[in-house]
Amino acid sequence: MSGPPGRLADVVEFSCVDGPGNRFVAFLQGCNFECVACHNPHTIPIRRGREVSVEELVEQIRPLAGYLSGVTVSGGEATIQHGFVRSLFRRIKADPDLCRLTTFIDSNGSAPPSVWDDLLPVTDGVMIDLKAFGAETHHLLTGRPNTSVKRSIELLAAVGKLYEVRLLLVPGFNDDDAAIRRAADWLRLVAPTTRVKLIGFRAHGTLPPAAQWVDESAGALEAAAAVLRDRGFDDVVVV
Repeated sequence: MSGPPGRLADVVEFSCVDGPGNRFVAFLQGCNFECVACHNPHTIPIRRGREVSVEELVEQIRPLAGYLSGVTVSGGEATIQHGFVRSLFRRIKADPDLCRLTTFIDSNGSAPPSVWDDLLPVTDGVMIDLKAFGAETHHLLTGRPNTSVKRSIELLAAVGKLYEVRLLLVPGFNDDDAAIRRAADWLRLVAPTTRVKLIGFRAHGTLPPAAQWVDESAGALEAAAAVLRDRGFDDVVVV
């Protein structure tokens, strides 16, 4: 059940912030967005990192399995190596010692429906970053449009695989009341039961020009959370 090799940036053996429970997280190398606020800019170039086989990663997970709830593949952008992710998850599902582990993907949502069709049969949940609801703002922050991101959220919500939508709030870009209301109202229509995580921008660890920007305030995050709760979202997390 071997598959194509993956390009790996790093792993975290135990994480409680990358999906439900205690998780092994594989950060794949390479991203198709150029986010100015990225805290892991070294994971963007596809040619960096190290090549790893499915079996190598499985054998790294195996001795830890008794302490884990599941495995999350993040990035970079996990879906641009979807063949590797599919093979890894298939291998986990087929292994009697690992099959109880849930399989999650952390994505920027840029994948087309054909990639999700390929991945979802072996994927238990997906976390999507919606960097900005407004198309122009999203392009300013990521260098890419958000049409595919919204489509991915709609698709995943419809099939019950959308675990979490992450909203990044950047002062002066997308943290005003009107922007929050637009995002909340749209999410209420397409994914009313999803968990929403509000992430405040932090300049530390980013590259210029974002390194000179102001951090998001706790007050702005709590105000955004209140908007979401007022619109019926019960599971809102602020970080």
